[in-house]
Amino acid sequence: MPDERRVGYLEGLVRELADRGLVAKVVRSRSGPAFCRVVNPEAASLSENVMCAPAPGASDQPSWYFWWSWGEPLHVVDDPHGAAMKVARVLESRHG
Repeated sequence: MPDERRVGYLEGLVRELADRGLVAKVVRSRSGPAFCRVVNPEAASLSENVMCAPAPGASDQPSWYFWWSWGEPLHVVDDPHGAAMKVARVLESRHG
């Protein structure tokens, strides 16, 4: 059940990222939890893997977060719009 919950949150993020022109998909692997692979189509080297998991040490009802690939919390899962804005900002291509 936790993985289906995780995938649901990630799919919401994928929709928000697509609205910002980023290519994103949920990746399910056999060896670990699902994650979201995000790529800026204007600059493929600008990419990120966004994880989704409960906050460590949380109580009986853990708060779920999106996490940057380097292990820092990105944003609460209840606001995929806000999370997508942060990811889009980081993956923004700067010309000039």
